Amino acid sequence: MLELFSIFSKGGIVLFCFQGACTQLMMSTQAVNESIKNVLIQGTPSNSYNHKNLTIQLKLDNEFELVFAVCVQKMLQLSYLDKLIDTIHLEFRDRYKNELREGTLWINGCDFDSDFATILKDIEEEHRVQKAAPRAMKQFTQSKKFENTATAKKAMFEQDKSVASTAARLATVVMGGTSEPAPAPAAKSDIEIARENMRKKMSKKGKKKNGAEEALIKKEPVPKKEKVPKKGKKGKEARSWDMGGKSMEGIDFSSGADASNIKLKDESYLKGTMSGDLSGFNEEASTEEEEESDEEMSNGASNGTTNGAAKTGGMFSFLKNINFSTQQTVSSESLVPVLDKLKEHLTSKNVASEISVQLCDSLESSLVGKSYSTFTGLTSTARQALSDALTKILSPKRRVNVLRDVMEAKSKGRPYIITFCGVNGVGKSTNLAKVCFWLLDNGYRVLVVGGDTFRAGAVEQLRTHVVRLANLYTEDQVQLYERGYGKDPAGLTFEAIKYAKERRYDVVLVDTAGRMQDNEPLMRALSKLVALNNPDLTLFVGEALVGNEAVDQLVKFNQSLIDNSQTAVAGTKSVIDGILLTKFDCIDDKVGAAISMTYITGQPIVFVGTGQQYPDLKSLNVKSIVSALLR
Repeated sequence: MLELFSIFSKGGIVLFCFQGACTQLMMSTQAVNESIKNVLIQGTPSNSYNHKNLTIQLKLDNEFELVFAVCVQKMLQLSYLDKLIDTIHLEFRDRYKNELREGTLWINGCDFDSDFATILKDIEEEHRVQKAAPRAMKQFTQSKKFENTATAKKAMFEQDKSVASTAARLATVVMGGTSEPAPAPAAKSDIEIARENMRKKMSKKGKKKNGAEEALIKKEPVPKKEKVPKKGKKGKEARSWDMGGKSMEGIDFSSGADASNIKLKDESYLKGTMSGDLSGFNEEASTEEEEESDEEMSNGASNGTTNGAAKTGGMFSFLKNINFSTQQTVSSESLVPVLDKLKEHLTSKNVASEISVQLCDSLESSLVGKSYSTFTGLTSTARQALSDALTKILSPKRRVNVLRDVMEAKSKGRPYIITFCGVNGVGKSTNLAKVCFWLLDNGYRVLVVGGDTFRAGAVEQLRTHVVRLANLYTEDQVQLYERGYGKDPAGLTFEAIKYAKERRYDVVLVDTAGRMQDNEPLMRALSKLVALNNPDLTLFVGEALVGNEAVDQLVKFNQSLIDNSQTAVAGTKSVIDGILLTKFDCIDDKVGAAISMTYITGQPIVFVGTGQQYPDLKSLNVKSIVSALLR
């Protein structure tokens, strides 16, 4: 039984309300309000919403700005809800079509109780009859599986042949002929056809017999080839390396390294270039593209439908397939080929398939049922709908402001801790140095921790960066904390944080070894580091070049931290707090990885790496991402 059925406008005016069993009227009202919030306000493409033990289903009418909502108990699983809501929708539109266009229905109201009761009674009775009727068992010949069998194909062939022979006989009679056509030769069986094919293959092979086959046919012994002795080859000599062996002493240069031997360039021009908040990536270009698109829209509107369609390119050129001369209202059927091409376009931009479907559903719900007289009007609405959907995806639930959080931690007398993790070779150490330069440019003291105790040269790489940064500022502002190789990263980080508290450092940047997401022992070690030291910000460093592979890495890193952190330290739970996307300047307009990572994890993209210099660190500019996808 229905709990509630309501018809109201998108502005909130209730035109009709039916209260059925309504055992939980307050809960039903809350459920409808929550569904309105998710579907109408937040733009969720799904029209079905669950609230506690209730299920709410919505249907939107974009032409008259109406919403049809039905609320039932979740446990009932009524199969006729779709038919009921569609029938009520059509009946209500047909009856009050003129009043809705004139706008008098909002004032005078409507009397739809008797019609609704009749429709509901008829549909429930029909459903009851169908449910009570015995179901006839479906035969195998009526299934789709039968269509692929040899028997079905042979039957279809015989049917086509009989139709062809009948048509030929009729043609002969019409043309005045009296003689019957010659009977068609009997169809060969599959076994005879296979035998003929085998004979043809054997006959072809028989023409190209070699000496051994001829000898077998003539029953003569096959002549043996004499073996020619090979000349002796000199074996490969083992190469001896200067640094060979398993001893770590021969390759560990961290203890005896002298920082004074590092050659430094004059980089004083970089100082002061990153004060304050980070600028967004490609902000100027996105602003210019937005102005150009607005200019094209206005020119298209002034010049007419044809010119507007010709000037508008990119993904919105797909909408040219809709014929405005014969169809004033956009329907779901006319959008099917358009949305298919749109999904292909988004996939080519590295957008995950799940998100492509969501964007297409959002666009369809915005366009279906509305009337457009020109291509330009439809394109502007489509652009706005997609832009809003992408902006909602790229705007995470929480925003990470590192400078504000560092000031808050400093006021409490403790350092702000950032941990960098990710797979091998994505640029963790390089982008750690960029973040360190940004913090130094804002006047904070930074301690860099060499937590990568596995990769040879990792400590030396960090030392080089720290020496360069100390040359720009002072040695008191930035320092490297390392204990060489082979140490426990979790214990090393714990000692470094204690050292930073004693020396009153503002920020601690922890570098970790690169590891693949499927390496369980290394993932447990990372979880131990994060759980033991409880950093304020755990950043996943991923490459924008690898596309959706970075999404798989991020999901598995996050899940591994959740699963292993509780076993590493009792009572703690660690997750990825943010994302740092590197090599973002190399992907052109294939920016789908950023959308996929933000959508699937719900975590914000805090930093974007755009080059190899220290100032090449930006924040994510949502407008530039949206404009790149809408090209």
